[in-house]
Amino acid sequence: MQHLLGTSDLAKADAVDLLDIAEAMTVSGGQAVKKLPALRGRTVVNLFFEDSTRTRISFEAAAKRLSADVINFSAKGSSVSKGESLQDTVQTLGAMGIDAIVIRHPGSGTPHFLAGSEWTDAHILNAGDGMHEHPTQALLDAFTLRRILSDEPVSGPAEASFGKDLAGMRVAIVGDVLHSRVARSNVHLLETLGASVVLIAPPTLLPWGAESWPCEVRYDFDAALEEFSFDAVMMLRVQRERMHQAFFPGPREYTRLWGLTEDRYRRLPETAAILHPGPMNRGFEICAAAADSPRAAVLGQVENGVYVRMAALYRLLTGRTSEDMQ
Repeated sequence: MQHLLGTSDLAKADAVDLLDIAEAMTVSGGQAVKKLPALRGRTVVNLFFEDSTRTRISFEAAAKRLSADVINFSAKGSSVSKGESLQDTVQTLGAMGIDAIVIRHPGSGTPHFLAGSEWTDAHILNAGDGMHEHPTQALLDAFTLRRILSDEPVSGPAEASFGKDLAGMRVAIVGDVLHSRVARSNVHLLETLGASVVLIAPPTLLPWGAESWPCEVRYDFDAALEEFSFDAVMMLRVQRERMHQAFFPGPREYTRLWGLTEDRYRRLPETAAILHPGPMNRGFEICAAAADSPRAAVLGQVENGVYVRMAALYRLLTGRTSEDMQ
């Protein structure tokens, strides 16, 4: 692997290998000194043109745990605000001897463009491009779901998941699919790993052509709960900052029809896990009872995100697979 740009073209073998490397990385989390020397002498730049808390800090923690040097770049307060182009920014970083660029950008396809350009020889990791993809979020979700399918703790060291996919698991992805790069990446990755995915959303919050994706589509949350027995439900944040028109009547109407209310939470199978990419809008798309329940894997997702991003950096910068670690 040269770059990690999306999940739609990620082979099953590579996806499972990344999850297995992440499993191996969890051992470091229980050590007194959590650092590994794998990327000593390498430099990783977090190039973020959009606001982020979880993803940026998670990538920074992952790189530092592998002993890489980390440079955090924010468009705000940089020469970008003076009119510097993406090309000049990337070429300037390249002149400093950068080994990997973790990029989040509002323009869909920007990481793919960089990877195919002559501006840099660095490995490119997509940390979210517009409303297109967010591959490491999908990988950490798959990592968490694989633990659940294997009846293992959501986070922390474990062994039984190694080499496994998600065959037999049924996952609901509910909410603002239209604006969600997380949903797009998850649909493709979960299908690649053998899971069955059901998208549940109002028609106005589904992208054109969603019916052709490798999943089933439902518009009625209550009817879907009657029709399917879900192993996990992933609630999506309603991205009102990306909305420039009315996609639903109002917050109360949205919660009543598509939110994970306490009533819907009680109707889920007792073993069904609850996931959310964060940040959560409590009382809007998810009730407090569900968000704080023992079945909620939200904090486990955050912890697993560090290990998955360690795995991605390790695989790209060393070229080693999970078999090389044994």
